[in-house]
Amino acid sequence: MKKKIQNINKLLVNHYGIPERSKKLPDPLEIIIGTILSQNTNDKNSYKAFLNLKKSVKVWDDILKMKPSQVEKLIKVAGLGKQKSQAIINLLKNLKKDNGRISLNHIKKKNDEEIIDELTSHKGIGVKTASCVLLFALDRNICPVDTHVHRILNRIGLVKTTSPEKTFYAIKNFIPEKSAHSFHTNLLRLGREYCTPTNPKCYDCPVESECNFQDKNYSKKRAIKKNDFFLLDSIK
Repeated sequence: MKKKIQNINKLLVNHYGIPERSKKLPDPLEIIIGTILSQNTNDKNSYKAFLNLKKSVKVWDDILKMKPSQVEKLIKVAGLGKQKSQAIINLLKNLKKDNGRISLNHIKKKNDEEIIDELTSHKGIGVKTASCVLLFALDRNICPVDTHVHRILNRIGLVKTTSPEKTFYAIKNFIPEKSAHSFHTNLLRLGREYCTPTNPKCYDCPVESECNFQDKNYSKKRAIKKNDFFLLDSIK
């Protein structure tokens, strides 16, 4: 599997290049809040919601001084306002209760498994959200798997799994060193532009040579619609 991932990653980098990222790692708490907001919506709406929330407070502790309905209103643009506001408020309350302050800096000294276990113990936070903290805030060699990455890796034939979480654990220990960020980000690009949920553009796909998808689409060439804004790389 590791060799297959290396080959796919090489083709993606040849096509897209190595994605840019800030030299300074973002705050883990900001990444986890941003990832919660990103669920079931696009990155631009998630970012609007994140900025709305951040601009409304001086420190994240201030969220706990708000009514849940106020938080919900601030993040409405990202959808699922009630569900997401509850997850954020619950996380902040738990951090305050358990650590005496609202911060995730204490997880930096923990290993990947310990961090996943701790973060997923909070209601509303799953493995995908925890893995985003590992990659984007802590620069661990971990590739988060959402529904799009799950779809692509199954189509290619790298895995045969039934959920994003199962895909995450199937590939977790096979990501070549220092390649997780480019592999994850370029897979998202591939999913937006070529390996779409319906009518994939297999005729121009940069990883077509590594793909075992049985129902490849080689007809009806269409212009590639680029969308290279990524929420978590925009949180600095």
